[in-house]
Amino acid sequence: MDIRRANDRFVTSSDWLESRHSFSFGPFYDPANIGFGFLVAHNDDIVAPGTGFDTHPHQDLEIVTWVLRGALAHRDSLGRHGVVHPGLVQRMTAGSGIQHSEWNDGPDSVHYVQMWVRPDQLDLPPSYAQSPIDLTTGELTPVVSGLPHHATSTAIPLHQQSAGLSVARLAPAQHVQLPEAPHLHVFIADGTATLENVDLATADTARLTDSGGRRLTAGPAGAEVLVWEMY
Repeated sequence: MDIRRANDRFVTSSDWLESRHSFSFGPFYDPANIGFGFLVAHNDDIVAPGTGFDTHPHQDLEIVTWVLRGALAHRDSLGRHGVVHPGLVQRMTAGSGIQHSEWNDGPDSVHYVQMWVRPDQLDLPPSYAQSPIDLTTGELTPVVSGLPHHATSTAIPLHQQSAGLSVARLAPAQHVQLPEAPHLHVFIADGTATLENVDLATADTARLTDSGGRRLTAGPAGAEVLVWEMY
């Protein structure tokens, strides 16, 4: 188990953006930290009102966006557009090449987590999808996945058959059993939790290798947890 604390992450900061990077990103390069499993980016972003990322290109990435607070508007070169807010998940397949913008049109800052995954095929046709998610069960809910055992329960398919993202919104002291997989990336998006005997605060991460089946218990204020399961 490798614990990465929120305050130890690389930070991009400007008058409109605060972005905390779990892995090497842009000018922040650490050859020992360029990804985990199929994850190559895991950014925790806060974007000020009336600002955002102007149109820019991507290629051969599965880009997953999960909003914690506020709303994020998406437009791309395929003519597709949508607004992502809490309770929705978005997946953009960059494939052979796509350009898009991400903008905060709202009156308040938007806080979201964006994750990039390497696909299992290159030069795929670019595509875009978003879907509402029901997190009232208090269980780990597959939201974007290519894993065969998630095939009937996933909101949006992922073009990577060896990876899947599940989310749980836990009440105080509620627990979930983590899946058993060669690589698990556990991110505390909100609240606090305990992983076995390790306390995790908001935006802390646990990277587990060949160490599944552990219990994650929410703290006194509950927790929202993002778990990547990778084979």
